[in-house]
Amino acid sequence: MVSCAIKFQAMTYRLRPVKYLILGLLTIIACNKEDDGFTFVPARDRGEEVPVSTEIIETYLSTHFYNYEEFQNPPADFDFKIRFDTIAGDNADKIPLMDQVQYKMVPDRVDEGVEYKLYYLSALEGGGSTPMYPDVVTLTYEGRYLNTEFTASEYTKLFDSATTPVSFDLTSVVNGFQDGIITAKTSPFPAIEAPDGSVSFEDYGVGAVFIPAGLGYYVSPPNGSIIPFYAQLIFTFQLYSSRIGDQDEDGIPTIYEDLNGNDLEEDDDTDSDGLPNFFDADDDGDGRPTSEEIIVRTYVFLDGEPEPTWPNSEVEVKREYDAQTMETTIYTIEYPDEDNDGVVDYLDSDS
Repeated sequence: MVSCAIKFQAMTYRLRPVKYLILGLLTIIACNKEDDGFTFVPARDRGEEVPVSTEIIETYLSTHFYNYEEFQNPPADFDFKIRFDTIAGDNADKIPLMDQVQYKMVPDRVDEGVEYKLYYLSALEGGGSTPMYPDVVTLTYEGRYLNTEFTASEYTKLFDSATTPVSFDLTSVVNGFQDGIITAKTSPFPAIEAPDGSVSFEDYGVGAVFIPAGLGYYVSPPNGSIIPFYAQLIFTFQLYSSRIGDQDEDGIPTIYEDLNGNDLEEDDDTDSDGLPNFFDADDDGDGRPTSEEIIVRTYVFLDGEPEPTWPNSEVEVKREYDAQTMETTIYTIEYPDEDNDGVVDYLDSDS
């Protein structure tokens, strides 16, 4: 018997950390190959799958703990990685994860009105800043799926990991991973490079996120993956740094292309061409690239000097401080409105 899954939606669908695909309009289907051919079966209702996912994750959280004692009193050789184990035997008195996690409600990106309880754990807060959802982050991580047939095999199964720092565009990963990473903080310090070329970080965030199937791969696991359909995922991570994302390189950071302000990058499409603005180099479809319909400026000033001022049509998008030169650099964008119709040029198809 062969199983397969196809998912088509008029939106960006995350496949895994590092890859996404813009798909067209069809439906979600799964299929089983029987002796007499293929039988197509609709994927399970996403709303009905929510309580199933929640129960599986909460059962795990209630019966497992993490190495919190090592984080409280780190041994000399501690690597600051989260490790899980079952509450049983010598570990019967451990504090369950359920008593140490937090959660937030996260919307489904496919079915409007469906929400998930996304549990996350903060083992170390980190001394830096919290990434925004369209940022590019540098981290190490391990990804596992929860095996509901654990009585016959491993309860969790490792399917992906990075033991040396890698960078991910958060708009290109499964939604639950994106929503979990933005609960943590980065290191406040730059990377430390060793003579052998390796890098290390200090005071970074360490955490975990427990992802319901609907915020993971659902019925579209990566090709060749060992991840089954409807799998709940667990990611542990060490978050080192982040930088502002501009996925279409049009000069406007993606965080400012969320025009409806709902903290989702996928559903803003000014010219209705099927490409969301954060992935569209010509947001209004007028043939002029967005980068030519805005004005990007840079201001540099030293400690003690007054900060620059600018008109209301210009907004600050990023600032950086160099402790060695004591210089602050501010990056701004001005949004011209040539025909004075109240719609800025890069969103105005007849400007």
